[in-house]
Amino acid sequence: MIRSVTLSSDEGRRALRGLVDRFSEETGCREVVQTILDRVRREGDAAVVDYCRQFDCPTMTAATLRVSADEFARAEAEVDEDFRATLRLAIGRIRTFHERELEDSWLLTRDDGTITGRLVRPVDSAGLYVPGGTEGSTPLVSSVLMNGLPAQIAGVGRRVMVTPPNREGRVSAALLVAAREIGIDEVYKAGSAWAIGGLAFGTATMPRVDVIVGPGNQYVAEAKRQVQGRVRIDMLAGPSEVLVIADHTADPAFIAADLLAQAEHDPQALALALVTEPELAPAIVAELERQLPELARADIARTALADRGLILEVDGVAEAIELANEIAIEHLELQVAEPWQWLPQIRHAGAIFLGSWTPEAAGDYVAGPNHVLPTMGTARIASALGVETFLKKSSIISYSREALIADGDHIRRLAALEGLGAHGNSVAVRLGKTGR
Repeated sequence: MIRSVTLSSDEGRRALRGLVDRFSEETGCREVVQTILDRVRREGDAAVVDYCRQFDCPTMTAATLRVSADEFARAEAEVDEDFRATLRLAIGRIRTFHERELEDSWLLTRDDGTITGRLVRPVDSAGLYVPGGTEGSTPLVSSVLMNGLPAQIAGVGRRVMVTPPNREGRVSAALLVAAREIGIDEVYKAGSAWAIGGLAFGTATMPRVDVIVGPGNQYVAEAKRQVQGRVRIDMLAGPSEVLVIADHTADPAFIAADLLAQAEHDPQALALALVTEPELAPAIVAELERQLPELARADIARTALADRGLILEVDGVAEAIELANEIAIEHLELQVAEPWQWLPQIRHAGAIFLGSWTPEAAGDYVAGPNHVLPTMGTARIASALGVETFLKKSSIISYSREALIADGDHIRRLAALEGLGAHGNSVAVRLGKTGR
């Protein structure tokens, strides 16, 4: 079901090397996605509708791409009050957390009259990709909130959501109610690479946006990779990941449950445990065998555990923490006696879950921090999606005459050194020093 090895063994060392060097941009669909994007750029709505008809809704037209007011109204009538209560709780938690991320513009002044600073402004528009699963069977409501709320808090004027429809051309009522609850009423029924192309290039129906965020399959990931630069993207994401560090206080049932919670995402999901006690490994395996048959997505989880899962026995929590820093995992759980004492030693992780009563699923839904996190070891260099994803910064510079007199010779000296005479002359003409 899952490999269990000691770090000191040859197999353990090989496994660690593979974990540390797991970054990959290869999706296996580069040429297919390039063809799709080229068609969308050239043909616009016609290409988007054609792909929608082939893969999602056979009756889709350009006129029905956008979710109508009637569809929003029908969705409102289809959800119950329990869902609304959960939705509003999650919105409140996520909003409160992300409001702390807002950045202020600022200015510095000098006695000679120079003013410098930074002007923080939101992008004009953002596209939010929200997967819906086969036939809309697994609507990712949490993705609506985790992508849409930071954009709203940043002040983005236009937020556009895209999500694949079912064969009847409908979008999950839960997704539409979630979108409306956070102020999004522009939703298009498009998925996969053609939806990303529509957002990146614009069509007669779908607007071009400045930032594209949101999770998706390999076609979505590859499309985002190919359009980045033309637009900003949140990140290049791989399969979901969890690493549980467990000591003698950890409950094997909790560890197994959290490994399965990650493994059920995708057959390529990465579920890891670093254990300090030899008896934990077989206990975890026993719990996996007990819990797995109860899952609706048992086949997916079983494949992920068999192909990529790993329990690695280490010498202690200190060694486990250092290995975790090398691996730079998306989700790091500390199921240890004193988790807070180890927090200062963690340098690289997308999100850190402290204590045995903190399942990663809490972070996915209602804790408040964003669940869009760096994968494939990129937590060494990248952060969670946040308000800053939708902000850009402009530098502010203002000189007085006196300030330019004071700095003029320094500017001209550096310009001359770099062979850029016109740069120096732009100062000289202001100070009456031309020809000198």
